Amino acid sequence: MDWYRYRFHTVWDLTARPDAVYEVLADAEDYPSWWPQVRSVIAHGEDSGAVRFRSFLPYELRVTAHAVRRDPEARVLEIGMEGDLEGWARWTVGARGFGTRAVYDQEVEVRRPLMRRLALPCRPVFRANHAAMMRAGLRGIDARLRDGKERKEI
Repeated sequence: MDWYRYRFHTVWDLTARPDAVYEVLADAEDYPSWWPQVRSVIAHGEDSGAVRFRSFLPYELRVTAHAVRRDPEARVLEIGMEGDLEGWARWTVGARGFGTRAVYDQEVEVRRPLMRRLALPCRPVFRANHAAMMRAGLRGIDARLRDGKERKEI
């Protein structure tokens, strides 16, 4: 087993329309306003940017992200990452009943030296850290989508 590599799969079920969910997820620069663990996103042109994030562990990760796929018809967003994490992440957004299912898949290799040294003993903690971040993201996007709906109705 390669202790430095991680695969994550998260499913968010939301009551908002798929196009509304895709629109929020496509606006990466706005993530810090609704996702507390995404500390900053600074654009470096139209298709790349610097991202800082931190969950409950006392360290911050920094990556440079670049768009690999942005397909509003298929509702797929995919990025490549370099920095403390190297790999890719993808959102796939689709209809589910009267709402939306947003699926997040990620495959990364940890590049940050401290995390590599702690890879074996801390692997369960790193996975829990990621899961906590994703739960907070779900709460944040749900609130953002409800706020957006209320604003449009006024």
